[in-house]
Amino acid sequence: MMFRPRASHDLRLLSTQLTITPTPERLHWLHDVFDNSVAIATFSGEASELVFESEVTLEHFEAPLPDYSLEAYASKWPFVYTNEEASNLVNARSRQVVTDDVDTWARRFIGSGGSTDTMALLRSMTLEIKNSFKYTRRVEKGVYQPAETLRLGSGSCRDFAVLMMDAVRSLGLAARFVSGYIFVPNHDTTLGGGSTHAWLQIYLPGAGWVDFDPTNSIIGNRHLIRVAVAWNSEQALPLWGTWHGEMHSFRSLDVDVSVTEDS
Repeated sequence: MMFRPRASHDLRLLSTQLTITPTPERLHWLHDVFDNSVAIATFSGEASELVFESEVTLEHFEAPLPDYSLEAYASKWPFVYTNEEASNLVNARSRQVVTDDVDTWARRFIGSGGSTDTMALLRSMTLEIKNSFKYTRRVEKGVYQPAETLRLGSGSCRDFAVLMMDAVRSLGLAARFVSGYIFVPNHDTTLGGGSTHAWLQIYLPGAGWVDFDPTNSIIGNRHLIRVAVAWNSEQALPLWGTWHGEMHSFRSLDVDVSVTEDS
């Protein structure tokens, strides 16, 4: 299980409670290679259903005017990471599948002169996904390949995150996948509420890891609660495991996430 948010300078955990029914025979916690908190439960005996309830109280700090003062050498694309940065960001720049479709799409956001303001490029790409792609909530497992999301013109938050990750990686930038939750205020048009949410972070010298949510065209941590980060989506699954029983025994899987504001 990856349910516990990542405490940071912009997120402070006040209390957490994890209730599992039936009670597991063993429950232990560890930090994975990305320093995400992972809980592992082992069960014995039989049960008619399996329920996980995670309740977290936290303080979320949102910068009213985020400062994205990039280093001078990174303010314009293209730029080259320093040798030290590059050696630490190898996996964050590695593409799983290279396709011309994604490469061509990513280069649409480059100015005619070649050199482009880095933040302007990333803002345009984030906004394009929000405005031009149809959001669909998908409950089935797996993530579309970036080229498939382009072809369909639609997808879930995780599909959009993986598409933008691959696109910026094709431009030489370092990106990682983020799994977490999103706060949706009353009467707000924010998408992705009611379930786990996914977006990406891009490493920008001078600003560090910056959150980009292409589903909602959010840049920065507004409404976003990080739980897990990883180089690729399959390394940040909120819940996974195995069970033993007849094939027809599995009936359904329901996920409900509620994020509320305590006044």
